[in-house]
Amino acid sequence: MLYLTQQPITVNTKDEPFFKDMGARIAQARKERGITQVQLSSSLGIAQQTLAHYEGGKLRLPISLLPALANALDTTVEVLIGQPKVKSTGTAKRGPTSKLEQQVQQIAQLPRTQQRFVSQMLDTILAQAAR
Repeated sequence: MLYLTQQPITVNTKDEPFFKDMGARIAQARKERGITQVQLSSSLGIAQQTLAHYEGGKLRLPISLLPALANALDTTVEVLIGQPKVKSTGTAKRGPTSKLEQQVQQIAQLPRTQQRFVSQMLDTILAQAAR
C-alpha cells in the first residue's frame, strides 16, 4: 500500500479548470469501475476526504500519485490528465520518425513560455510563406 506524506495544496484560480476537469475524469473512471471513494482512497493510502477534494478540483493532485491512481482505475495517466488520444489513421509510415516530428515532440516538452515563443516564430514564418 502506498502512503503519501505530502501535504495537499489548494488549487490556484488559474489552474482551477484543469483540476476540476481532471477530478471529474477521476470520479467518472472510479464510478465506471464500481469503486467507492473509500475503497480507492484506502488503496492509495490517502484520506477519503482528500480524494473527494481531488475529485472536486479543490486540491492539487500530487504528480507522484498519478501513476498509482491510473493503475488503481485501470487507465492511463494521459487519460486522467485529459491528453487527447492519438487516433490511428491507418496510414502510419514505417521507419524512423521524421526530423520535424522529433522537433515537435521536443517542443512539447518545453516550458509553456518557450512553446509560445516557438509558436510565434512559426506563425511569422508561415505568414511570410503565404504571401
